[in-house]
Amino acid sequence: VATVHAFVQDAKNNGAQVMLGGHTLEKENGPCFYAPTVLKLPDCSKNGIEEVFGPVCPLIKFDTEEEVIEMANDTTSGLAAYVYTANLGRIFRLSKALQYGMIGINTGIMSSEVTPFGGIKHSGLGREGSKYGIDEYTHIKTITIQH
Repeated sequence: VATVHAFVQDAKNNGAQVMLGGHTLEKENGPCFYAPTVLKLPDCSKNGIEEVFGPVCPLIKFDTEEEVIEMANDTTSGLAAYVYTANLGRIFRLSKALQYGMIGINTGIMSSEVTPFGGIKHSGLGREGSKYGIDEYTHIKTITIQH
């Protein structure tokens, strides 16, 4: 909670506008809860490209797909990206171009026991869950015998 709050405070100090939330829920729910928060960022500050493991959604205005792809990929993180659009062509273009291990299209819920979970870059190596999760614990060996 302290890390999430520091992230939000840093965003505010750098010109972000808190559209919703932006505070702990300690009085209501105890010390482990932070209010869902929406930040409107003035530009692509570090708050737009760092992973924050808390209920914070930074919004960044952009003009072109190329611009938003460049902003989104300009990070060492790569766990998850979210795209909201009704344009099927844009869905395929962004899904291909975004450097993330998981991409949610028109949803914030994209993981389950049957889908591989994991990121790329500094956000993870390999996958867990699904039939692919076991691959991290196995070694494939080929044995060829001529009889």
